Amino acid sequence: MKIFLSFLQSPKKHPIPAYDFWQYYIKSGIEEAGHEWTEHTGVDWAYGLVPQSKAELTKWKDEAWSKTLSRLKQHPVDLFLSYLYPEQIDTSAIQQIKKLGIPCVNFYCDNVRQFKTAPAQFNVFNLNWVPEYKAVKMYQKGGHRFVNLPMPMWIPPERRTARQEGNKQVTFIGSHDVQRLRFFEEVIDKAPAMDLNIYGNGWNANSVKPTLPPPNYSAIKKTLNQFTFLYEYGPMAYMRKMAQRDILTTVSSALAAKVNGIINFDMYNKLTAESMITVGVNRYPSFRFPLNKPDTYSRLRDIEAPMLGACYLTEYTDGLEELYDIDKEIAVYKNADEFMEKVDMLSGNSSLRKKLRSSGQKRALTDHSIPQSINKIIERLK
Repeated sequence: MKIFLSFLQSPKKHPIPAYDFWQYYIKSGIEEAGHEWTEHTGVDWAYGLVPQSKAELTKWKDEAWSKTLSRLKQHPVDLFLSYLYPEQIDTSAIQQIKKLGIPCVNFYCDNVRQFKTAPAQFNVFNLNWVPEYKAVKMYQKGGHRFVNLPMPMWIPPERRTARQEGNKQVTFIGSHDVQRLRFFEEVIDKAPAMDLNIYGNGWNANSVKPTLPPPNYSAIKKTLNQFTFLYEYGPMAYMRKMAQRDILTTVSSALAAKVNGIINFDMYNKLTAESMITVGVNRYPSFRFPLNKPDTYSRLRDIEAPMLGACYLTEYTDGLEELYDIDKEIAVYKNADEFMEKVDMLSGNSSLRKKLRSSGQKRALTDHSIPQSINKIIERLK
């Protein structure tokens, strides 16, 4: 099968959250599945997410989709597979691709975090690849065609063998945000002697304040944004946003002692696979939920860490039991107290840690791989 990809490919580095790893994962997974991928190298798909004016976005869409349609008419494929945000989608272009006899499938992984209802633009696809279990009801209610499959994660074969513990630390790798900060501050306050090691962006800053608008930010623009926020998230979310705008997310000295900064890709993989316990945190910042009662959803790391052979302890969220046999393939916690209990239990049980490593890795690589997902998508489209 030949698959045309629109998966945030770009020849440049844009000022938007990390995106370039997605094409590496999906291309490698497609090749492993025995299929062929193709793309239009003249289309910068990630640029559609760069902040820009409405006119600039319209120009980008016209050029990107015109080039894509021209390529597909000249060189037909068996499947159009994309990772597109709603604002990037040209429903007319997708409909034209479908008229060429090419089914269209879109992956999107921030449904729970970004939307209250599934975007209407997603209804144009033959199928939506939805990784979050909590988003299933959203797509059902919207009448969207979808399939609930794991996050598309791929690791090279040489990293798929069981690894020995290389240290006795409890490791978290991820960027700083207010919910992760509050969680780890509570942990360190109650268990200061824990050998917790934190790596990632933003943790070394003394404090992180809410982003302020630029000096030339007009009152009209501010008012329009406030109305947009109210429309999208509701009055309760707006009230929480106003209440939290002066909150400083300062890293305490006790927690700062556990911070180790940014690491490279090789060290990331090594620490994930070889730490005594590798930690996942599934809560996230959102004004739609109270600060002290955050929502959760399963992240890419819930697939990646087990694939790498980690002894993985992650925050529970609905749907994890659909992916793993809890306490036999991965371990979970629901709050800081339970996290500390699980760390103590795992620290004193090397045989269980070894079992979690091997069983979790086997399950992730066998059931949650990109080749498995691609084959399930193909089957659903028949």
